[in-house]
Amino acid sequence: MTFYTLTAATLAISIAAGSAFAAGGDTSEPPTPTQTTKECKKNKVWSDAKKRCVRIKKSEFNDDGIYNNARELAYAGRYDDALELLGMAANPKDPRILNYIAFTNRKMGNTQVAMEFYRQALHEDPDYILARSYFGQAKMKNGDVKGAKEQLARIDAIDGTGSWAYESLAAAIKGKSRY
Repeated sequence: MTFYTLTAATLAISIAAGSAFAAGGDTSEPPTPTQTTKECKKNKVWSDAKKRCVRIKKSEFNDDGIYNNARELAYAGRYDDALELLGMAANPKDPRILNYIAFTNRKMGNTQVAMEFYRQALHEDPDYILARSYFGQAKMKNGDVKGAKEQLARIDAIDGTGSWAYESLAAAIKGKSRY
């Protein structure tokens, strides 16, 4: 394989990955537990550099690391830790960061706060189907079936009906919450 062929292949993969993110291509699977949730207690996350748990405020994650670790913490029910970590993002307007601030607040019962962060995430990326799905689920929790169905229709228009985001919101509308 020549250098140019390899470069073209790498570019194609990068473009595909970028468009998956633009359409809200977050995985629907819960994150695989790491040392952060296996070994670290409250207010701590795993540091690969130091090979031990460190206080969240002393972590040195970039925004991808913040997102991945906060997502893991939120799924593990460590909501305060997730929010503290998300608050450290260099780009607080990253739709993934905003979406997981909203998700975490929704799980904590702070639905109105969550709604505002979902709106912000969708303002930053209107095609972010995971945020649309979670936003629709929050609308269902508030009894806004029409609003949830509107989010479902938007997901369909953006990405069709085969995604986890669509299926999860459709199940929530039918009263069969998937998460």
